[in-house]
Amino acid sequence: MRSAVVVGAGVGGLAVAGALARSGWQVTVLERAERVRPEPTAVVLWPNGVRALQALGLGAGLAAIATPLPDGGVRRPDGHWLVQPRPIPADRMPVVVHREDLHDALIAGLGERVELRTGVTVRHVRVEPGERPGVSDGRQTIEADLVVAADGTDSGIRRQLAPESRVVSSGCAAWRAVIPWYQAPRLPDDQPLAGEILGAGYRFVAASLGERGSSGGSSRGGIYWVATAAGAPRPEPPETQLALLRRWYAGWPEPVGALLDATEPADLVQQEVRELRPLPRAYGFPVGPGGVVLLGDAAHAMPPHLGQGACLAFEDAATLASLLREARLPDAVQAYDRVRRPRAATVVRQTRRMSAVLQTRGRLALRARDAALGTINSRLISSAVASAAQWRPPT
Repeated sequence: MRSAVVVGAGVGGLAVAGALARSGWQVTVLERAERVRPEPTAVVLWPNGVRALQALGLGAGLAAIATPLPDGGVRRPDGHWLVQPRPIPADRMPVVVHREDLHDALIAGLGERVELRTGVTVRHVRVEPGERPGVSDGRQTIEADLVVAADGTDSGIRRQLAPESRVVSSGCAAWRAVIPWYQAPRLPDDQPLAGEILGAGYRFVAASLGERGSSGGSSRGGIYWVATAAGAPRPEPPETQLALLRRWYAGWPEPVGALLDATEPADLVQQEVRELRPLPRAYGFPVGPGGVVLLGDAAHAMPPHLGQGACLAFEDAATLASLLREARLPDAVQAYDRVRRPRAATVVRQTRRMSAVLQTRGRLALRARDAALGTINSRLISSAVASAAQWRPPT
């Protein structure tokens, strides 16, 4: 029986662990945290992410937890439309999913061949010629035919195998929250919710998670919002951070103020936006009879502006699982590298272009951006949507 060690129990690690186990592998998942607990926020899945989950055998329950996310257009902080909402074909429309629901689905898909160990910090990966790959926490070494580094942006395995790739700040911070339906404000029928409002270094996006009342009072349904601001993360407690957000976004069109007022400090999640520059020189490293691969943010951490982080992680998992069914292990590792690097580079390039647009500052630069945003935004979004819609898992 072939064996794998998956380092990291995020969405990408859990997805690939379940896929390998369903293919007959014995899988050990190592997670540095003492508990595997998702953020109480949400994630956007574009068609490529949905298709990857379907290829992994996890698409059956997705419809029950996913909410379609129509195009809501782009407005200025004064309410003026920069880009009017436009219809999206059903096969290109993204969905939004509560992270706790997604986590439950991934955990349910692990099966009996997966052993999950928490509180384990991997400090070293063994890549000696002629030997099986392995990982060590400084006390014991676990060997396997395959090591999957799904240990996130700060991946220790990537630092050892691809030291040229460094984590850098993207120049902004993000705040997220889900307001459960029982405390969400009631909005007028003609008031747009989905979509984005774009200012000078500030951005606000909101979307519905299911329909009001459909979750039976559960915190899994509600209104999901994301606020992005230029600068470093705030060190203050959540109460102060929320007060700052209300001040920064004062005067923005509703429902921004109503959503911030309805948010509890305990539901606020702050994140420094970081990325990898440059991307790793390789995503697959053959080792003796097996190999090591980088997956998810460990391979291609990027700003969240196009909502492709989780989608690419699921693409990685689906691609790896497919290649391992069709090829010998070292060959599959090399094929994974050949397939995933150009794909990740394309999406990262699109995301960085969008990041430059969103972080425009200065009066003259903002006027130029706003005047051209319809064309720029349409071109960037169309390119990203086409890329997402066209992706297929390898066969």
